[in-house]
Formats: sequence, structure tokens, C-alpha cells
Amino acid sequence: MSNQLTTSLTADITAPTVAFGTGTAWYTGTNDGPINRKLVESIKEALKIGYRHIDTAEMYGTEKDVGLAIEESEIPRNQIFVTTKVWPHIGDPKKALQESLARLKLEYVDLYLVHSPLFNKESHGIILEEAWPEMENLVDQGLARAIGVSNFHIKDLDVLLPIARIKPVVNQIEFHPYLQSRELILYTENHGILTEAYGGLVPIVHKSDGPVESVVEEIAKKYSKTTSQVLLRWSVNKGNMVVTTSSKPHRLTEFLELGTFKLTDEEVERIDIAGNMLEHRQYLPRI
Repeated sequence: MSNQLTTSLTADITAPTVAFGTGTAWYTGTNDGPINRKLVESIKEALKIGYRHIDTAEMYGTEKDVGLAIEESEIPRNQIFVTTKVWPHIGDPKKALQESLARLKLEYVDLYLVHSPLFNKESHGIILEEAWPEMENLVDQGLARAIGVSNFHIKDLDVLLPIARIKPVVNQIEFHPYLQSRELILYTENHGILTEAYGGLVPIVHKSDGPVESVVEEIAKKYSKTTSQVLLRWSVNKGNMVVTTSSKPHRLTEFLELGTFKLTDEEVERIDIAGNMLEHRQYLPRI
């Protein structure tokens, strides 16, 4: 198994820092479709290579693929960290999680996230102040080992934190050099909330003509690494968990090798400065 960095979520829960994501490129938006055999095999390959953190969501439509891949991998459940998220059915978090668990073929998830703060009483039958205590109950009942949020801004956390009995352990957000969200990151750090970053490769996949490219290429050459590795290492250097994906085994292997090198503070700052020259959000919320 590849060397896997880990991050402490709570006193008794750690998670592999690099997660295999089943959103973005794998997104279908429905749980009624057929099994995506390509995704199942990609997840199994990721597990074979050494990934032990799988990220999904009820909205992605990939939970059943994750469940089948874990089953076919025959890897013990306690060796795999599974994250899923609730949003379409946020009005009843317990029922939503039970349905997710059925698709995942699991008895519990390691991390359960509120996928978005964009819900209200009129459309969803619940508000955040009502939904969060129900999320906390899921921890009490052993259905989720930890809970957190995704795509939350400071104003959303200002509503949540004063009423939270169990504080969110992570905020999963799009995060890369062109979207550094400094005020939000400082806020969550001050409240002991980890950042889980998705979209980390946006600067080379979607904005390869931007100012970060040459800086990252130079650093990659120094360490004999790929530009993808440098970008993900930049995020890990900042203390983040990262969610990424690929259908190519050699890319997946690269992403697990972030523990073999570390950027200097000066190199992190150079990427920061280059990133601040351009602002770009790739993944506008679908919700």
C-alpha cells in the first residue's frame, strides 16, 4: 500500500489526506441510473493502489458505484474512510443517510457533510438551525462518525457555530491558487475546522495559460515531480485534505506520493503570489 498522509479530524478519528473523488467528472445527478462500471473499476484500482478515502454524495449519483467497488475490493470496512453528503434530502438527514448507506452497502459513514448552505424552510422544510441538531444525532446514533459542511461561507458558519453541540470538522470547498479564499480559511482555522479542498488541479486543467503555470513547472522540475503533484502538495502544505480523481492508474499513483516531498515556505508563497494575479472559480454550485 502506498504511503498515505493522514489528518486528525477529532481526538479519535483520522482520515487519509488524499481522497479519491467521485463527483466532478463522474457526476450524474441521479441515483436511478445504471451502475457505472468504469467508475467501479476506477475506484477498485484506486483502492488497489492504496487510496483509503473515498468521497461521494447523494447528489453525485455515485454512491451505489462506491458501494459496489468497496464490496468487490474485499478490503475490510475499517480500513476505508468514506465521506458522503446530503443536500437534496436535507429536510430529513436521518432518512437521507439511511438511503445513502443502503446504496453504499455500509452500516455507517466516516464523515457526513451538509453539501450546501443553500436550503430554506419553504423549499426544503428545514433551516440550518434545525438541520444541524439532526446531523449531530446521527453521530450519537453511530450512523456517522463525524460531521461537517461543504461550500459554506463565513456568513453560513456564523449561523451554525453558535448553535453547534458538535462542531463541523471540515468545510469542503473549491480551493486552488486562483481561489485561495483567505478570509474564509483564516476563519475556519481560528475555529478549528479543517479545509478539504476540491478542484486543486484547476490551474493546469482549466486555466493552463495562467500565471501559476510557469511557477509550478519550475518547482516540479526541481523536485522531479509533476505539476499536478506540486499543486496538490501546495494545498497539503497549507494543512488541507485534498479530493482529486483520475481514471488513469499512473495519475492516481502520483497523487499518493505527496508525502515524498514538501514545498518550502518560499515556494508556497511564490505559488500564492502567482495565484493572486488571477481569480477563477471553476465549479459553480449546481445547487
